[in-house]
Parts: sequence; structure tokens; C-alpha cells
Amino acid sequence: MNVKQIHAMDAKLVVFQVYKNKQKNLTNTMTTLNQFVQKFYGQDTTTHEGKYKYHRRGLLESIPHIRLIRGVIVVRGVDLGVVVDFLNRYNAELWVWDVTLSLEDEKTLTREP
Repeated sequence: MNVKQIHAMDAKLVVFQVYKNKQKNLTNTMTTLNQFVQKFYGQDTTTHEGKYKYHRRGLLESIPHIRLIRGVIVVRGVDLGVVVDFLNRYNAELWVWDVTLSLEDEKTLTREP
């Protein structure tokens, strides 16, 4: 009988919320929230009425991840510290769980961004 070795990737489900200044008594303004989006997800930007277009790279563009919905991502366990540190800089409320991935999701997280 052949027994296949099962390899479980260490993956984490990260749920987070970054609040505006009136909620949770935090100091995030709309400008800060816009900066968060640019620096976390990346953003396409235009200047001079669309004459110049460029892309601002975000943290998640350098980390393999799966974005499920707004504020919910799956990352490898080795990348969790970088993500949590970034979110803490923006006073994000966050929760982290261990998750078991499907084979397809494991392939997604092992690809280089």
C-alpha cells in the first residue's frame, strides 16, 4: 500500500477593519485611509487629467495572498508578521485564524507575486 505524505501549508485567515476617526476613537482620517489602501493593496493613479498614468505598488503585491472580500485575506504563516505589523500601524482591529487550504489555494499561495 502506498501512503502519500500529506503536507499542510501554514496559512492564516486575516480579518481586519480600519476605522475612520469618529469610530473607535482612533485618529485615522480619510487621507490616512487612502494612504492605507495605496500602501496595502496598491493603486493605479493618473495625473494631469489622465495624461500620466502610473501604479503605486502595495504591500500585498509582494506577498502571495488570496483576497476573499474587503478586509479578509489569506496569507502564508511566514508572511503573517509583516501583514500584522502593517495593519497595526493603522490601528486596525484584526483577528487571525489558522486555515486549511484546498490544493488549488495552496498553489496560489506558493506562486511568486
